[in-house]
Amino acid sequence: MTTIVSSAAALYQEQVAQTTPRETIDQFLAELAAAKSRYGRTSLANRISLAKACLEGTIDTAETWIAEACRAKGIVAGTPLESEETSAGPMATVRYLRLLISTLDDIQRHGQPRLPGQIDTAPGGQLRVQVFPTRGLFDSVLFRGFRADVWMQPGVTRENLGEHLAPAYRPGAPAVEAVALVLGAGNVSSIAPTDAFSKLFQEGKVVLLKMNPVNEYLGPIFERAFAALIREGYLRIIYGGADVGSYALAHELVDEVHITGSVYSHETIVWGPPGPERERRKAAGLAALEKQITSELGNVSPWIVVPGPYSERELDFQAENVAAMIANNASFNCIATKMIVTSRQWPQRQQFLDKIEAVLARVPRRQAYYPGALARFRRFTGREPEAGAPGTLPWTLVRDVHAEDSPHFFAEESFVCVCAETALEAATPEEFLDRVPGFVNDRLWGNLGAGLMVHPNVRRARGGEERFGDCLARLRFGTIGINHWPAIGYALMCTPWGGYPEGTLADPRSGLGWVHNTYMLEGVQKTVLSGPLTMWPKPLWFPTHKTADLLARKTLSLYHRPAWWKIPGLLWPALRG
Repeated sequence: MTTIVSSAAALYQEQVAQTTPRETIDQFLAELAAAKSRYGRTSLANRISLAKACLEGTIDTAETWIAEACRAKGIVAGTPLESEETSAGPMATVRYLRLLISTLDDIQRHGQPRLPGQIDTAPGGQLRVQVFPTRGLFDSVLFRGFRADVWMQPGVTRENLGEHLAPAYRPGAPAVEAVALVLGAGNVSSIAPTDAFSKLFQEGKVVLLKMNPVNEYLGPIFERAFAALIREGYLRIIYGGADVGSYALAHELVDEVHITGSVYSHETIVWGPPGPERERRKAAGLAALEKQITSELGNVSPWIVVPGPYSERELDFQAENVAAMIANNASFNCIATKMIVTSRQWPQRQQFLDKIEAVLARVPRRQAYYPGALARFRRFTGREPEAGAPGTLPWTLVRDVHAEDSPHFFAEESFVCVCAETALEAATPEEFLDRVPGFVNDRLWGNLGAGLMVHPNVRRARGGEERFGDCLARLRFGTIGINHWPAIGYALMCTPWGGYPEGTLADPRSGLGWVHNTYMLEGVQKTVLSGPLTMWPKPLWFPTHKTADLLARKTLSLYHRPAWWKIPGLLWPALRG
């Protein structure tokens, strides 16, 4: 029997005991409650100053932040894999703050955010707002050929769009006075701070941030990085296990709650622990937590392969693309690909799956640092993991699964390094595009993100663009990635991040509400991110990128202080990747 022991898992057990005393939580919440009206009235200039201080604080602590995250996850410093903790930690946080500062400055100067792209009509008939590439961060150079559009909900029009921009900052909007409890995620280090900043700077609420025991080693780093907010009384950070979270949730001074985590945690928070009492509450609509709640809860993320005449080069690129979605962060991502959806009649199906497995075979196994990983691996594969480096689990692709025989692959996010493949019966690309939205919407759990791989010839065929547009319109996911991982939408920070807006407290799907969304759009339906079928140079997030750590550091420097003269310095590590 294999035993999984990793440094972060050990920290999880060790640090749960290092809890913030209840008396301190009471004190912190009293301080936040005393500051919430003052923060609600604070000027834009002061908020911009605080955001700039947090940006500089992130840069000042970045080296320690990256080093500690790598140590906890078993990543060797100075290797390409270090790029994951740079890009998903300080880089994502700095990008968020840079875009936020720009938006706040636009509101101060012009009365509302200035959108960077065109506004038109989406295939579904609703308003479509281009939000990427952004201004000032050289996105058109770093993400050549990429575009992101926010599809607004029906009722939002070109004429009334201004009424759906930055609601907390509209003239005459009442000052917000609220204390938000943010329950931080344990897997990706930028989630907790950017969730907190979304509440602070976009919604105008002061924040009590509870660190997740899995990565609470980052808490002292955040205390230094965001000291300006702490000094002003607008942010407090606490530590501990479920008992600390429960105490804070029930506290009378907490007005609302945000959680990034599992649907099981969401259920327990809203309806109470499993059992007859929970079911009685749900049936009666009587929540155990009578506070506003927002959340992001993951999903069984599908990668939809639209059948088409792919070249060898296109299959190779996309195989590595899928491998990246599986391997990134040891697959402990709420948006890691968990179900590849193919057409059984596609002649290249087995060839493509073989290529994915071949890439994964070249990617070293990772420390299974997230608690419960071994148990989940056993349950989803039905076997023990093959022998390998201590504390690691093997990348696993399970082909041709069926909901009747393996319902867990369809109904539950595995949150471990296991991905499944299922095939639809579809004689043509047209039939596949017609069938796939209903399948992924209704048969796979959650609605956070979905990706599609599509050959240009499919869209160029007679009526092809209309069919593809209809497919996009029917997909009910918060972020849709065309040819690229939907998780890029998380990292861009200008796009809203969250589940498709159909969730309820009783059935939250992938969560309620949005974070990031630095253009502060209200009335969002989903984001559609698109990019080329193949790219060169190799994307930073590909697991075989040889100089990813250097490229990530230089990109972090660019986001810190954007300047044209820094662009040539990115070319060397980009081209050598």
